[in-house]
Parts: sequence; C-alpha cells; structure tokens
Amino acid sequence: MNSTVIIFLLVYTVMALGKFPGLKLDRTGAALVGALAMLVMGAISGQEAWNAISYPSLGLLFGLMVVSGAFGVSGFYRFAAERVATLKVSPPKLLAILIVVSGVLSSVLTNDVVVVAMTPLLIAVTLSRGLNPVPFVLAFCFAANTGSAGTLIGSPQNMIIAQQLELSFTGLLKVAGVPAVLSLLIVWAAIVLIYRNRWDLPPFYRKSHDTSPNVAVLNTLETAKALIVTVAVIIAFMLNIWPQAIVALAGAAVLLMNRKISSQDLLKEVDYSLLILIMSLFVVNAAMAKTGLPQALLGDLKAIGLNLNDPLSLFFSSAVLSNIVGNNPAVMLLAPYVHVGSNADVLGAALVLGTGFSSNLIVFGSLAGIIAVEESAKYGIMISFKEFAKAGVPVACVCLAMAAAWIVLLNLIH
Repeated sequence: MNSTVIIFLLVYTVMALGKFPGLKLDRTGAALVGALAMLVMGAISGQEAWNAISYPSLGLLFGLMVVSGAFGVSGFYRFAAERVATLKVSPPKLLAILIVVSGVLSSVLTNDVVVVAMTPLLIAVTLSRGLNPVPFVLAFCFAANTGSAGTLIGSPQNMIIAQQLELSFTGLLKVAGVPAVLSLLIVWAAIVLIYRNRWDLPPFYRKSHDTSPNVAVLNTLETAKALIVTVAVIIAFMLNIWPQAIVALAGAAVLLMNRKISSQDLLKEVDYSLLILIMSLFVVNAAMAKTGLPQALLGDLKAIGLNLNDPLSLFFSSAVLSNIVGNNPAVMLLAPYVHVGSNADVLGAALVLGTGFSSNLIVFGSLAGIIAVEESAKYGIMISFKEFAKAGVPVACVCLAMAAAWIVLLNLIH
C-alpha cells in the first residue's frame, strides 16, 4: 500500500508542477511511468489495468480529435481567424466578434484544438493592425474555456464526464448551455473594462516585428466535407441511438477516406500525448482505489460536510482541484466517486462548469492558457503570470459565482 500511495502522490505532484524536478519528464510521461510502476510493483494486475481504462472515453476523444483536425487541415481555422480579425470595426466590437467565434467553435470542435489553430494568426493580424494583441488573445482563450463548457464535445474533460456519468448530448446542453453563453458576456465586459485604454500597440513593436501574416488558403470542398460530418455527428449525438464513441469514430473514419488529403496528415492533428495521459491516469487511479484510502477519505470529508454527490460541493471541489492538477486529472479523480442517479445531469453540470470556468484563473489552469502565453512570446509579446491573472482572476471569479447560482437553481428544480 505504501508504494502505491507514493507512486500516486508523485504522479499527481507532476500533474501540479507540470514536470518532474530535475528530469525532462512532463505530465504525460509521469502518468505513463506511474502506470507502469503500479504494474511492476504489483499494485494492480495487467487484467485490472486493462479493465480500468475507459475505452469509450478514449474512442470518443480520438474520433472527435480527427473531426476537429479536419478543419485544421482544410485551412478553415486560419481562414476564419483572418476574416474575423481583419474586419473594419472598433476594438471592442472586434473583441466581441472574436469571443463569439471562439465560444461557438470551441463548443463543437474542442477548445484546445481551436486555440492551437487560431492563436498564432490572431496575434499576427492584430500586430499588423497596430493593435495590442494581449486583450484579444486572452479573451479568445477565456471564451474557448468557458464557451466549451456548454456541450459534450467542447473539451476533453467534458467527454470524460459524459462517459463516466452517462450523460447525453442534449442533457448536458440543457444544464450547461445557458451559463456557457452568459460567460461569454462576462469575458467581453471584463476585458473591455480592464483594457479600455490599452487597445493600441506600442510603436516599437510595429517597427521591430514582421506583422504580415501568410494569406490563408481555404480548401472549400474539404471544409464542406468536415462540416457535413460534424453536423451528422452532432445530430447522431442528439438522437442518442448509438454509443457516442461509435458515432465519433464513424465520423473520423469517413474523413480519413479521402482522395486529396492523406490519412497521415489528418492523424497528425490528433493529440496522442493527451490520450496516453488519460489512459495512464485510469490505471494509476484504479490502483489507488484498490487501497481503499480514497473511499475512506471521502467518508471523512462527507462527515464534515463535503459530499461529492452534492452538486455545489462537487462544483467547488472540481474548481479548486483543476487549478492544482489540471482539468482532465481533476475530472478523472472525482468522477469515479460521483454516483450516477436521478440528478446525474446536475452533477455533470457541476463538474463541467467547475473545471471549465476555473480554467481562466491562472496561466497553467488550462492548455489554452499555456498556448496563449507561449505563442505570444514568439512574437515578442510577453504575457506575464501577473498580466494573465489580472484579467483571468476577475473573469474566473465572476463566471464561477454565476455558475454557482445556476447550479443552486438547477438543484432546486430537480
């Protein structure tokens, strides 16, 4: 038992820190090493490890990564970012449009994929217009995190939650869609207020950086094909006739059969590192569960008033834990101990909104935040931890307060 606890704590320490001190071992590497260590130490058998992995969750995530990736390969993300960012409107109006685009795309094409694909061009275009890219990049990042909370396919953690709590596409949309839309208004209002006198880029940036973005080339046929498949997948999710993973994988299969774009190019869009991370954490968590310690701890916490099957307690627990170990690890730690019952939709909303809305608190609260900071740095635009938090903390706090009130209302209705 001692070795199991030590391995578990080491893995989640790396989840919190981002890497293992002294080694070039990131979160995915640590999770994989931890899973292998659990097997070697006998904390879990090979068959138990195999059974611990949720293959429907992995299949759903992989399939939707391919579907989202098809839009990247077709040039749609670059095209959309360029068309929106070059509109002749005032900075606040441009901000509003970008927030809506980010929220909508992230809700159907997965937030991390959208941010990865569109952030570099967004920075280049704002620089070319002489605008300060910081408020636009932050707003796009924040909107991607909160807007994606409204749907089952908005983020990897949403997909895991849906599988673990047996939520339907329409069921989650009903309980999380409204706060996701309201969050976009909060993001816009907060950024406009904070950056109201800081829209223009300092002159030395315009002189010292090449701000001419490459012209986006859109493959209309491939984009149309990806759009048709995406709509078909969403309709199939709403009908809820077939398993979600099968629907997503079927959509991916259709897109992989292509005469012009090789399957190899499309499969490059898949985040295999994330898949390995999730698969490994299933094993690590299952080994830890065998010790009985998590169940005992939850019993002690319930005795003092913290019950994971109470929506509000689950909401705040997931929000705090997400900013310690990350969204996906937090969900994977909490979801197995949430009982699926008559209020599964409300508990799902608590997990989705807690992990999604808290993502904007600090830079490392989400992959989108890390991407925003790193891509900006490539253009000489430094977004410090303090700069990010100055906008992220108020956005996250107001969104979380709104979501908490929404969950209380849902709990009363249900």
